[in-house]
Amino acid sequence: MIERTIRVTVNGRPYEKTVEVRKTLADFLRDDLDLTGTHLGCEHGVCGACTVVVDGAAVRSCLLFAAQMHGHAIETVEGLADGETLNPLQEAFREHHGLQCGFCTPGFLMTLTCFLRECPNPSEA
Repeated sequence: MIERTIRVTVNGRPYEKTVEVRKTLADFLRDDLDLTGTHLGCEHGVCGACTVVVDGAAVRSCLLFAAQMHGHAIETVEGLADGETLNPLQEAFREHHGLQCGFCTPGFLMTLTCFLRECPNPSEA
């Protein structure tokens, strides 16, 4: 087993961890950092349930290796809320019943977080 030490920032907090080079970012977040809000659905990058934000871009964390993340900033769904206070996007999902079963919701929230940063006033078109 080949390992590599990485330094990453996740939700504003710095981490230094030794990871197996074949461990996915999704598994690293869930298993090594106990951030279980990132869900694994298809594990092929198609469903989007595992979407997180890396350096401002929405990415599928099941398709990236944790070792590739050295020096990068990662945002997960756990970083959206301020303590017990939901952020406006989370509140909108709650208010408008956008959760359904909730399994894919973290991926939706992270994808929309990136979209709204790039397009803060989208039209309905």
